[in-house]
Amino acid sequence: MDANKAPSLCDIPMSHLSPPEQVVSLSTLKRPRRKGLGRWLAAGALSLATCTGCTSFREYVDNGYKVGPNYFRPEAPVAPDWIDAADERVASEPMDMSQWWSMFNDPVLDSLIVESYDQNLTLRQAGFRILEARAQRNIQVGNLFPQTQTASGGYSRNELSKRNQNTSFIPTRFYNQFTVGFNLSWELDFWGRYRRAVESAEADLDASIEGYDAVLVTLQGDIAASYVEVRTIQRQLKLLQANIELQQQTLDLAKARANAGLTSDLDLEQAQSNLSQTQAAIPQSEAELRYATNTLCILLGLPPTQLDARLGVAAIPTAPPSVAVGIPAELLARRPDVRRAERQAAAQSARIGVATTDLYPRIAIVGNIGSSSARFQTLLHDQSFFGSIGPSYNWQILNYGRVKNNIRLQEALFQELVAAYQQTVLKAEQEAENGMVRFLKAQERAAALQVSVTASEKAVKLALTQYQGGLVDFNRIALLELNLVQQQDLLAQAQGNIAMGVIDIYRALGGGWEHRLNPQQSFEDLQNFPVPATGPQPVRGQDGIPVPAPAGEPVPVAPADAPPLKDPDDPIENDAPTNKDAQSGRARVSDSKAVALRGEFE
Repeated sequence: MDANKAPSLCDIPMSHLSPPEQVVSLSTLKRPRRKGLGRWLAAGALSLATCTGCTSFREYVDNGYKVGPNYFRPEAPVAPDWIDAADERVASEPMDMSQWWSMFNDPVLDSLIVESYDQNLTLRQAGFRILEARAQRNIQVGNLFPQTQTASGGYSRNELSKRNQNTSFIPTRFYNQFTVGFNLSWELDFWGRYRRAVESAEADLDASIEGYDAVLVTLQGDIAASYVEVRTIQRQLKLLQANIELQQQTLDLAKARANAGLTSDLDLEQAQSNLSQTQAAIPQSEAELRYATNTLCILLGLPPTQLDARLGVAAIPTAPPSVAVGIPAELLARRPDVRRAERQAAAQSARIGVATTDLYPRIAIVGNIGSSSARFQTLLHDQSFFGSIGPSYNWQILNYGRVKNNIRLQEALFQELVAAYQQTVLKAEQEAENGMVRFLKAQERAAALQVSVTASEKAVKLALTQYQGGLVDFNRIALLELNLVQQQDLLAQAQGNIAMGVIDIYRALGGGWEHRLNPQQSFEDLQNFPVPATGPQPVRGQDGIPVPAPAGEPVPVAPADAPPLKDPDDPIENDAPTNKDAQSGRARVSDSKAVALRGEFE
């Protein structure tokens, strides 16, 4: 390497790179060679620019006649197995996680998931981001064709001055001028500038789709978590009411014994204090219940309103005793946020190639044709036409400091996104492990608390019998009743935490995004379940994503037999289905075009 030449990542051996640059190579993938006259012309220009760039002719050919690096998926740290893999309640075999909430067998929860998919505004925002990315992709595709195509025309009535120099030879002072013309400028994509831009836009579109799926996974988890919170608080309120009735009976007993002169007013006041303390917990729990229902309303895309009639009162959802979680490596394919982070790195890798093209001359074909005449009748005569056509080039030969530093900037941004991708994988594993330990330990805690609650209930009954017979003082009664309230509350929390643990597990594993592929598949049993009307339902594409209506227009209603929506004018978006693994329910993106949403979301 030239000692006077500023080093770049292309010049430095991978063994000499320091972290995090060592995590991924910017080398290229091999491709079949292509031949053509235009390619040989590009090779001649490339040989002149080799001294200033870091792309060799062989690399240029192998890259598909594009400068800059070809992208491949970076490695990510993944544990070989889960920490609790040996626990019999954790199964490592794959499972279909697309309908994980159905394991609770709760039709109310199922209906909430359906409604939130149609109405959640955060999900709708993510859908519009897909439309934005799709439009950006199509703009970049358009740059592969002549970038400037301008038709022009005009008419002018002209007058020449007789007071200027050399005006005595002007035969006509007043005259008309008619002109029409067409201009074209086409920058040829010798170095892959526009093809790299299309690659970047394709990856950005993929990232926006994965972002939609990530929002959907989070939405389903939030709906389920808020629902479990509502049922847990309802259970706590029911237990508080039962304890208030019990403590009211204790107060009546203490009052009767005090009136009979068997005890002092101390027992009466202590009983009243216990009762009031338990009653004071009711408003707090009711406020927490309102907070939870308000959260549900927002997730459903509704203004905060009463959901009592919709939700009713029911037990805390019961989770199965064991869960199937697969293996940690499956997170790379299952988690939408992991896939989004990887696609963002892919988009940035292509931008390195876009920046690298500035090292080489931009070669274009420029032409124009038109007609000009003083009379409209002769505007289209042969002698009225004019035109020109020819190649041109533009080479930033004195700007290499800025160009090279822009390349280094794009490379640094790429390495940053690679590190962000690897961090996302680590956080995904952490969230899955946290959900598992919450689920497992909540089961153990609930089992121990159930024993404690049963013993506390028996102790209160025995103590009341003994107090009525004058065998124990009231202080023991008061402590036992307060302990009963506390233990029952802790048991309700532990039972809720079991369900929360399951929710955390499958949210961390990326389960549920497949719902957009066939949103009604898992809800056939809900046809007879009463779900309040929520207004007209939006039109869905084949992928199941609601198509957002333009601002200020009502949401269109799709008939039951409406065909899937597609854009017949888009040449790119309808040619790549999702590769779905039927056994595990996983869907992998085989390349940048293999996304079900690409041709359906409009």
